[in-house]
Amino acid sequence: MTINGQWLPQWQPLVDTFEANFAMGEEGAGLALVYRGELVVNIWAGQRSNKAAGLVDQPWQDDTLVNIFSAGKGLVALCILQLVAEGKLQLDASVADYWPEFAQAGKAEISVRQVMSHRAGLSAFHQHIGNEQIFDWAQMTNALALEHSWWEPGSAQGYSPFIYGWILGELVRRVSGYASFNTYFQARVAEPLGICCHFGVPDEQLDKIADTGPLKRPLGAAPASTGADSVMLGKIMKADPRGVTNRAFSNPISLMTATNSQEWRRAQIPAAGAHANASALARIYGALANGDSLLADATLPLCWAEQTFTQDQVLGLPLRFSHGFMLSQHDRPDCRYGRGARAFGHPGAGGCIGFADPDYQLGFGYVTQRMGQSLLIDERAVRLIDSAYHLLEQ
Repeated sequence: MTINGQWLPQWQPLVDTFEANFAMGEEGAGLALVYRGELVVNIWAGQRSNKAAGLVDQPWQDDTLVNIFSAGKGLVALCILQLVAEGKLQLDASVADYWPEFAQAGKAEISVRQVMSHRAGLSAFHQHIGNEQIFDWAQMTNALALEHSWWEPGSAQGYSPFIYGWILGELVRRVSGYASFNTYFQARVAEPLGICCHFGVPDEQLDKIADTGPLKRPLGAAPASTGADSVMLGKIMKADPRGVTNRAFSNPISLMTATNSQEWRRAQIPAAGAHANASALARIYGALANGDSLLADATLPLCWAEQTFTQDQVLGLPLRFSHGFMLSQHDRPDCRYGRGARAFGHPGAGGCIGFADPDYQLGFGYVTQRMGQSLLIDERAVRLIDSAYHLLEQ
């Protein structure tokens, strides 16, 4: 296996760990680290296919894009916090203050903070959503205005796999003056950092995308919690076909089945549809870890300020959240975002992850096309994270 890219010599053991993942079943992936403001590792290897573009077994490149799924949620949160820093949004104001139609069906008091910390009770749609509807922003925001919470807002924590992004994305659109959520993200995050990351991939870049799919074989010994959490989620979904967990992931079923389609890639689905490479994630989180100008210093602590830590009503396991970011549970390798007390980030379904560790001045980005079974941090990323910190702590 040929590892492409650049890295400083002292990071060679991390590169070796990345290569070892391929020997155990990885097929195409990228890894990047920003340390003390410098991109010290930016590597990629393997192959990728893109059936919609007629491409099969093409070499993975630095600019190969991957659907990072929920790893994009942290980037959505960043946009909200930028607007909070500018005084255009207030965390304890109601969403309806900025989006009056949202007040319907008993949602008038739901706050921006509750949505960001997954305590709004808006984890899934009760109403039937059509398969094609998810590709139309106006249809989805209109449907959200009509929705009602699954429980009293603020009374419980329930991860919102998809709705989270449309609510916060619509807030960004309404208060920022930009035409769409992605237009804001490009102007305020992507372009200043010189990165390639899209919530709605432009046509000229669609052929750079790697199709995603399940791992063809297990990679090795996973953390004990990894498989158990996946099995538990499946049991929760089967136990109550009309319950919040089942509907969160399968209403509509295109949320699970359409992710390699051109329609998905072109659409703005902020909570699950971001496409990026590893260096984009590392540069974003590296900027946050090093206190660069991406977010005002006074607002930055909101990234790691715990808002909720309890058993999650959707995923069926304990989770910690700040304002849109997951926080570490240091006794769980699959939920450990770095080693510092202030580390924060977000994983994506199957493996992709980005996080910032201000205590170590580290930004981490990992993307993969082959999806594992972990609900949180995949075992491949766990090995990479452990390897990186072994080097930092020598």
